[in-house]
Amino acid sequence: MNAKPPSQTQSVFDDLPKAMADRLLALRTLILETAAENPAIGPLEETLKWGEPAYLTSASKSGTTVRINRHKRQDNLYAFYVHCQTDLVERYKQLYSDILEFDGARAVIFDVDQEIPVDAVKHCLAMALTYHMKP
Repeated sequence: MNAKPPSQTQSVFDDLPKAMADRLLALRTLILETAAENPAIGPLEETLKWGEPAYLTSASKSGTTVRINRHKRQDNLYAFYVHCQTDLVERYKQLYSDILEFDGARAVIFDVDQEIPVDAVKHCLAMALTYHMKP
């Protein structure tokens, strides 16, 4: 697991307020842990897409890209984003509408002042990172 982000993604974290950067780095760690726990996912490529840290299953092609960043709606929100043409957010809503918040068909959003429900989030991330695998 890559402990330190590559310089291009690190610069995004460096430009954020500390509390927001800390939350996004914690979310990054969950993404990397989730991938490491499933050998079918393989190594993730960490890069920038649309100026946001993005995590791709380039080696295995097992899943869809997951991006993370501050949410544009409010300064205290951040999110992980999946491709809007997947059914992932709808599936997340069916499973976790009581504990997660969503934005449209592409984002799971969090408040910087609240702890995230780690198990639910890791399950959602695993669903994204294995989206293209046959059940």
